Parts: sequence; structure tokens; C-alpha cells
Amino acid sequence: MRPGDDKKVDSEYTRNGTCSIFAFIEPLGGTHHISVREHQTAKDWAEEIKYLCDVMYLDAEKIILVTDNLNTHKCASSYKAFSPEEARRIIKRLEIHYTPKHGSWLDIAEIELNVMTRQCLSRRIDSIEHLKEALSVWEKERNNKHARVNWQFNTKDARIKLISL
Repeated sequence: MRPGDDKKVDSEYTRNGTCSIFAFIEPLGGTHHISVREHQTAKDWAEEIKYLCDVMYLDAEKIILVTDNLNTHKCASSYKAFSPEEARRIIKRLEIHYTPKHGSWLDIAEIELNVMTRQCLSRRIDSIEHLKEALSVWEKERNNKHARVNWQFNTKDARIKLISL
């Protein structure tokens, strides 16, 4: 090192693992549910959908679910996790709509995940337990505010403007 130069320090990134975040957002109602899992398997997805049906919307006859085209986000995943009777019971309550393959920018969940990243995940989190705690606090705040995702369609230039409130 030359005299007068600042000491250079090289920081080393240590990866503590990965996980998956499942998010349910009712865009106009302001209801949010965030779940952290170690994996994103068909069984994980099926268990989250069961929570959606049996806890979040227990009294709803039909649940309209808008989801992306991930290979695990299919009705068949329920049969991997539950008995055929239980899987059928859950699936009968769902009306599933898949986002277009190249239209993920329209996905309201993406907007909510962006808000989550800015407000909660813009720092290093050292364990899955700390991540669960941080997201639980964030979810409660969003639900207490009844934070909504609203969208506006501009017919002049045919663009959709998505806003997280």
C-alpha cells in the first residue's frame, strides 16, 4: 500500500441459506398473509392453499385465486399433500386464474413483494427465524392499515398503473 492511500477492505458475503416466501394479498380488501418456508414444493403450496381455504376464507363458498404459472401452483399439488377427498374439497372452493406467461409485471403480488422488500427486507437477515419474525410484524402493520393495492387503467395509452396504498 502506498503512503497516503486509504486502507482497502474487502468484505466477504456469507450466504446463510435460502427460503421461499408465500404471499396472499387481497388487493382491495387490504388483507395480507405472508408465510416463510424452507422450500417451495408442491406440498408447501398445497398446505398454503389449505390455510387460505380453511383459515383465511373459511366462510367463502368460492375463492378466486390469481397466481403465477409456477409448476407447483396446480390443483394436482393438493393430491400430493392430502388424501383425494381432502384435495377435492379444497380444489372445489377455488377458481384459479393464471397470470400470462410474459405478464408477471401485472401480478399484484409482485407489487406487494416489492413493497415488502423496501420496507422489511432491505437488510441482511441472518436466520429464517428472524425473517419470520420481521415478516410477521410487517404483515400485522399492513393488515392494521388495511393497505391496498389499487390499479388504474388508462385507455389513452393502454397502460396499467399499479399503486400500493
